[in-house]
Amino acid sequence: MKVLSLFANVGFGEFYFKDHGFDVVVANEMLEDRVKFYKELHPNTSKVICGDICKSSTRESIVDECKKYGPIDLVIATPPCQGMSIANALKKSDDIRNRLIVYAMDIFEQVGAKYMLIENVPGMINTYINHDSKAVRIIDFINERLPNNYKCNTKVLNGKHFGTAQSRSRSICLISPNGEWEHPYPSDDILRLKDAIGDQNIFPSLESGETSNIPWHFAGKHNANHINWMKHTPEGETAFGNSVHYPHVIEEGEKRVIRGFKTAYKRMSWNEPAPTVTMMNGSISSQNNVHPGHKLSDGTQSDARVLSVREVLSVCGLPMDCLDKFCSINPDGTFKYHYSPNFIRKVLGELFLPKMALSMVMSIPYQPSDASIDPQLEFDFV
Repeated sequence: MKVLSLFANVGFGEFYFKDHGFDVVVANEMLEDRVKFYKELHPNTSKVICGDICKSSTRESIVDECKKYGPIDLVIATPPCQGMSIANALKKSDDIRNRLIVYAMDIFEQVGAKYMLIENVPGMINTYINHDSKAVRIIDFINERLPNNYKCNTKVLNGKHFGTAQSRSRSICLISPNGEWEHPYPSDDILRLKDAIGDQNIFPSLESGETSNIPWHFAGKHNANHINWMKHTPEGETAFGNSVHYPHVIEEGEKRVIRGFKTAYKRMSWNEPAPTVTMMNGSISSQNNVHPGHKLSDGTQSDARVLSVREVLSVCGLPMDCLDKFCSINPDGTFKYHYSPNFIRKVLGELFLPKMALSMVMSIPYQPSDASIDPQLEFDFV
C-alpha cells in the first residue's frame, strides 16, 4: 500500500510501516532540519518535499510526485493545531495555520487516495477554522469535503491502549468509502513506565550532568535549586507538595512560592504509563517530566532529572537504539551526537505514536499482500 505523509515531522510515526507493507513514497515537511533527518531515518522514501503546504507550488509538487510514484492508497495528515480556535478563526481570517486542514483535504482529493488518516489533539474536531469568511468546525468542514459515499469515522483514542507506555490522547479521523475503515479495538493490557525504562541494566540511574556508556542515555545539567527540590520529592508527587523543599524564590530575605501548575516539578509514577511527552520534555519545571527515581538510604530520591533521550524513545514506543546511528565515539570514549538533543526532544514531543499509527493503518479493510500482522498488535520494548 502506497502512502503520502503530510506534516511528516521526521518520520517517527511511520517507523514500523515499511516492515508491514506500507510504503511511504512521498512525504512533505516544512522545516529543513526535519527533512534532513527524515531522509536519513527513511532512506527508502522516494521523495521528501521540503516546503510549506500553504504555498501552491508546494502542493503542486506533492501532487506531481504522487502521480510519479503512486497511485497513492493512503494519505496521512497530522497538521499542527496552533491557531485553531473559534476566536482565532473569527478574528484572524488570514492566519495560515487555520488553512492547513483545507490544503490537506485538497491534496487528498487531487491524488485520489482511497483512505485518509487525520491525527491531532483531542479537541481538534470541535475547533474552528476560517473558511469562506465563516468559522467552521473542522469535523464539519471535513465531512463537507468528502467525496460521494465517503465517511469519516472519528474517535478520541489513547496511545496507552496501543502498545505504548505513554498516556497520549489523540483525535483519530479515518476516512474511507462507506465508512468501511473503523478504529481498532483498544487493548486493556496497559504498559507501565516500569515496563519501558525500569530495568537499570538497560537504563542505569543518572543524576544531573552525568553520562553513561550508552548512546543517548545521559542527563543534562539542571538548575541546582530544581535538583534540590526534586531530591526531596517522592515518586508520583510534585515538589509543590513539599513542606520545606518547594519551588520558591527569595525576595527581600523571604521565601515566595513560585506560581505554577501542580503538574510542574513533578515525578512520574513507575506503575503507570508515562504522561504525555511534550516538546518541553527536557525541562524539570514543565509538565510531568521528572524521572520517578528510587528512594535512597538518606530519605532523598535518586534521579533528580528529566528522562534521557533514550528513555523518551522507549516511552514513545520506538526502539531504544533507533538513534544510535546518529552518534559516533570520540577519542576519549564520549559520544558525539550528530543532532542536537534539544532538536530530538522537540520532534519527539510532536510525534504520532508509531505503534498507535501502525495499529490504525493495520485496521484498513484492504491490506497489502505481505501484511501478516494482526491489528491487535503486540510489541516488545527491546
